[in-house]
Amino acid sequence: VQLQASGGGLVQPGGSLRFSCAASGNIGSINVMGWYRQAAGKHRELVADITKIDTTDYADSVKGRFTISRDNTGTTVYLQTNSLKPEDTAVYFCKVGTNFGRDYWGHGTLVTVSS
Repeated sequence: VQLQASGGGLVQPGGSLRFSCAASGNIGSINVMGWYRQAAGKHRELVADITKIDTTDYADSVKGRFTISRDNTGTTVYLQTNSLKPEDTAVYFCKVGTNFGRDYWGHGTLVTVSS
């Protein structure tokens, strides 16, 4: 599975960004798609994920502000981020999990929330 992620950038507090991550290759094996982030000096953490039956999970810190979704082919996952805060500053990564137990990561994209 190959992943192509886009989105990120510099945004002021309270602003919004939209990320997308398109999967190709053995897409029939994908059972979950998600976004993680890693801030400087911190461990990588789950932001949100969505399964192939559209169940979702969010980090408590982003609930009510971020929304994860996927297209109807199940090959592209989106992350809409609203009401961004400085503490959302991090490198964001797309990840997919497969039904044969292997995870695939996209390249990271930097988000900086600053005035």
